[in-house]
Amino acid sequence: MYVCVCVLSVRFTSCIAFFNILNELNDYAGQREVVAEEMGHRVYGELMRYSHDLKTERKMHLQEGRKAQQYLDMCWKQMDNSKKKFERECREAEKAQQSYERLDNDTNATKADVEKAKQQLNLRTHMADENKNEYAAQLQNFNGEQHKHYYIVIPQIYKQLQEMDERRTIKLSECYKGFADSERKVIPIISKCLEGMILAAKSVDEHRDSQLVIDCFKSGFEPPGDFPFEDYSQNIYRTISDGTISTPKQEGMRIDSKTTVGKAKGKLWLFGKKPKWSVKMGPALEDFSHLPPEQRRKKLQQRIDELNRELQKETDQKDALIKMKDVYEKNPQMGDPGSLQPKLTETMSNMDRLRMEIHKNEAWLSEVEGKVAARSDRRHSSDINHLVTQGRESPEGSYTDDANQEVRGPPQQHAHPNEFDDEFEDDDPLPAIGHCKAIYPFDGHNEGTLAMKEGEILYIIEEDKGDGWTRARRHNGEEGYVPTSYIDVTLEKNSKGS
Repeated sequence: MYVCVCVLSVRFTSCIAFFNILNELNDYAGQREVVAEEMGHRVYGELMRYSHDLKTERKMHLQEGRKAQQYLDMCWKQMDNSKKKFERECREAEKAQQSYERLDNDTNATKADVEKAKQQLNLRTHMADENKNEYAAQLQNFNGEQHKHYYIVIPQIYKQLQEMDERRTIKLSECYKGFADSERKVIPIISKCLEGMILAAKSVDEHRDSQLVIDCFKSGFEPPGDFPFEDYSQNIYRTISDGTISTPKQEGMRIDSKTTVGKAKGKLWLFGKKPKWSVKMGPALEDFSHLPPEQRRKKLQQRIDELNRELQKETDQKDALIKMKDVYEKNPQMGDPGSLQPKLTETMSNMDRLRMEIHKNEAWLSEVEGKVAARSDRRHSSDINHLVTQGRESPEGSYTDDANQEVRGPPQQHAHPNEFDDEFEDDDPLPAIGHCKAIYPFDGHNEGTLAMKEGEILYIIEEDKGDGWTRARRHNGEEGYVPTSYIDVTLEKNSKGS
């Protein structure tokens, strides 16, 4: 009865339609996988590469802006120093003027003292004039550099940053379009899948399914006939004449009522007691043949991977035992080599058993992959390229041009929603607190160190904290630690960040 019901269910038009819908749904899921792969390679991957390029370009523009600001600060310092020097010389000249006038008006002062004061006055006046000219030149230079900084250099840097951001926006627009294009490519096949589902739904024939049930379960017995009359009064009227009406007892005409009723009850089980059988799924088989091809393939692949891991463990254990045995043979005082032989034999036996299991499961896997590959030729489309067609077959992987080869790709890692924006939220670098000159060359092979050449000038961004290392930065923005004993450090005060 179990076999009969299973075979019958496969022949139902509703079940056949359901199987067809599942096949179409599998193809539909394959197209969604194609869209996901397109998103991963053309959209997400392209965005990640482009964001990395933008990050590098942005750092370069910001570095240019810092250099321009540092140069302007240097010009301001030079102008401020010349101004202070000019102010100091002017005060010295005033003091010399006052000293000369006091000696000139003093009748007790000698002519030599007056002449010496006059020479000192002329000297201070000359130095004040020179510092005045230098201050004027530095002031003019600073004003020119400041005008160039705020009207040419900085606007140019801002313009480059603006153009960079506009290119980023254009790239986002292209990625949005790429997403729509990847969806548009699979629309024809998805439409065919939906049409196949509709045709499968229309193929359901309720009358045919009912007729299948009737043909399978009809008994073939004729309905029971009328029960005959049984006269129990014959024993009472035995002495009556032969002409008395009586019903002779005919053995051949008697029907066992119990047997008849029993047969009737057997035929009418649907409305009475149910039979003691029920439809159950068959037991799980070793080769997973009771599963669908895709599930069977995954189960077999999972088992093969587990067996390979176990085989690798046994192989590592065998190598360890062989090495230990060699050590014991060379150094008998450390242990007995013969004590390892049983374990080594057991390990070799386990390896042989695992290899046989792997070979057997690989044979089953080759069989199911051959069937899956044969199914891949069921449906083709001329509206899309070969990549889209192959991607319709299995959600677990995409197929190459060879139907017997399957490439399984790892699942795509979803990016964090703010990952793209976080690329543009870099912290400002540490400001420079001085500079240094490399006395000796340093290769900087270790992680976190900075290679330098002899005589190279670097910015100091963090002093030595007692561990013998100083954090430095190159002009291109590369940072790292260098040995303090390899450099000549010069610290500056109120230095702007580089």
